Amino acid sequence: MARVKVILITTPPGKGEEIARLLVEERLAACVNVVKGIRSFYWWEGKVNVDDEELLVVKTRGEAVGKLVKRVKEVHPYTVPEVIALDVSEGNEDYIKWVVEEVKNVDSSSVSEAGGGEG
Repeated sequence: MARVKVILITTPPGKGEEIARLLVEERLAACVNVVKGIRSFYWWEGKVNVDDEELLVVKTRGEAVGKLVKRVKEVHPYTVPEVIALDVSEGNEDYIKWVVEEVKNVDSSSVSEAGGGEG
């Protein structure tokens, strides 16, 4: 498992900052960027939907992904929230080290795969 993951999460407008703050305060993420003003096109319940959303770009430890996904599902208003984990294979080693140090140590036996979904 990669030491650091970037997690992409979409939210309805106005909900992104709340989820971002929660993930950082609970030490499930070292940093979350909230990108406002995106428009998502997606299939849901047999038809194409178009929604204005916010995108969260979350930086976390690989071992924290399972708990992070679980927490997002608890607080997210969507039935099937988009939570997609991407491996970080290279980058500023000082930044990567900072992410690892800032996210609480998580028991790797509780890690589950991140799932995608609505939006």
